Amino acid sequence: MAGIDRYTLKPIDNLTHTLQCVEVILTTEIGTRVMRRHFGGGVAELLGRALTPRLFAVIQQLIAVAIDTWEPRLAVKRILFSGSTDVVRLGTAGIVIEADYRPGGLHDDFTVERSLSFSISFAQGRAQTSVI
Repeated sequence: MAGIDRYTLKPIDNLTHTLQCVEVILTTEIGTRVMRRHFGGGVAELLGRALTPRLFAVIQQLIAVAIDTWEPRLAVKRILFSGSTDVVRLGTAGIVIEADYRPGGLHDDFTVERSLSFSISFAQGRAQTSVI
């Protein structure tokens, strides 16, 4: 056990906890935490805007910086967008994050256990991650 699921309150493993933390980071608007105003990802504020190449680049940068700053168990290698042209025209796009998973990162042990890819989607006011 590494943590508690924020919805079911059941124990979860370290990787699941890491992905849950990414969800929290990316959905928290910067400036909303009282004792930690600089916490967050800045991504939630951009959702709903017209998807342009410039916005894709901004979102990639925000996600990379937020995860590198707040989640030491992941080292982001690449961020991709998935989805057909029609899906993007409808205003949605899938986000795939490739990262090195370092389970001991919270304790300054940055040994890479494995590389992984996971997707993140935003719907109904929350984010959901899943390992690919």
